[in-house]
Amino acid sequence: MEGNIGFLGAGAMGEALIRGLVQGRVVPPERILAYDIRRERLQELQQTYGLQAVTGREELVRKADIIILAVKPQNVKEALAGLEVGKGKLVISIIAGITLAGLATYLGEVPVVRVVPNTPALVGEGMTALAANKFVRPEALEEAMAIFRSVGRVMVLPEEQLNAVTGLSGSGPAYIYMLIEALADGGVRQGLTRPVALELAAQTVLGAARMVLATGEHPGVLKDKVTSPAGTTIAGLAVLEDRGMRGAIIRAVEAATLRAESLSKE
Repeated sequence: MEGNIGFLGAGAMGEALIRGLVQGRVVPPERILAYDIRRERLQELQQTYGLQAVTGREELVRKADIIILAVKPQNVKEALAGLEVGKGKLVISIIAGITLAGLATYLGEVPVVRVVPNTPALVGEGMTALAANKFVRPEALEEAMAIFRSVGRVMVLPEEQLNAVTGLSGSGPAYIYMLIEALADGGVRQGLTRPVALELAAQTVLGAARMVLATGEHPGVLKDKVTSPAGTTIAGLAVLEDRGMRGAIIRAVEAATLRAESLSKE
């Protein structure tokens, strides 16, 4: 990848991307720039990854060819007001809830990619969805995808589907953490120690997810392969169906999607 990549904001997700870019050798660290209002944070990232710490927003925008907006939603006005980005640059926003139209009110008619990542990107297992405005060239979109491939999987979707992405993969890790906790609690109730139960639960979820992705088979087919007649698994599944697990998860994704739509309007 050619040119410099600049991070406006250097929180946990910003650092995850920096780490992925450096460890994946997508770009050398000297071509990564960062600015954050916390000077000690910049010094920490500079020492850890060897990137360039810049002194302000204007310097970052001037020197970077790709600008990644990684500030908190409540700080977006302060971060973007008066910022002049040339049309030859690419802006990538991971700011939650800020639409392409909303970003245009600050940045004007420049190429912008809106991104919905999730927190497993912090360990290189993220799921990221991208949507681009009409000014983004195909090769620029490929560059944006390459950045997020360094921390997991990537897909491109219409922007109107990003709220559903937020409800599913954005909020989804929290649902899975609750599932892991519940599985571990079940193990503890049956006499396992907490550390043993937690490791069994977490690895089981990880392995099952990898089976879905690696085989390409429908989850229902994989479920049936584990479920023998009158066996242990079908006994457990009957309880989950009786208690409405499937419907509860569907409703959780729906509720989170509706909340994401509400936040975008706000």
